[in-house]
Amino acid sequence: MEQPHDLTVDTPRTWERPVVCVPVLVALSLVGGRFPSFSTEANVYVFGAGGVLIWLGLTKRVQARPAPERLRSGAVWWTLPVVVFGIFEGVTFVAAAGDDFPTFSLLADPLLEDRLVRSAAWLVWLSAFWGLVRR
Repeated sequence: MEQPHDLTVDTPRTWERPVVCVPVLVALSLVGGRFPSFSTEANVYVFGAGGVLIWLGLTKRVQARPAPERLRSGAVWWTLPVVVFGIFEGVTFVAAAGDDFPTFSLLADPLLEDRLVRSAAWLVWLSAFWGLVRR
C-alpha cells in the first residue's frame, strides 16, 4: 500500500546533525585560536571560514529551519544594547579616541591573548554564524 506524502519527513543530511557539526566547529575554533590576533594568518582564516559559511547559506546547501513568523516583544529590547554598542564602537573608532575612550575590541585584546579564550571566542563566532546559515 502506498504511503501518503503528508507522512514523510525530510531528515537532515548526516553532516548537518549536531553529532557531526559540533566536533567540526570545535576543531575549527581550536585551529583559529592558534593564530595570533590580527595576524595575516588569522585574517585569512576568518575570511576563509566566513566565506565558506556565506557560500553554504547562499547556495541553500544546508536545510534551513523555518523562520519565526513574528518576533516576540522581548526581542525589541535586545536592539537597544546592540544599537548603543554599535554607536559607541563606531564613534570611538572614527574619532580615534585612543586610550581616553577605548573601543570594546581594544578592551578585549588582553583577554584574547590567551589561546583558550581565543578558541572559545572562535567557537561562539562560528556557532552564531552556523545558526544564521541554518535560517
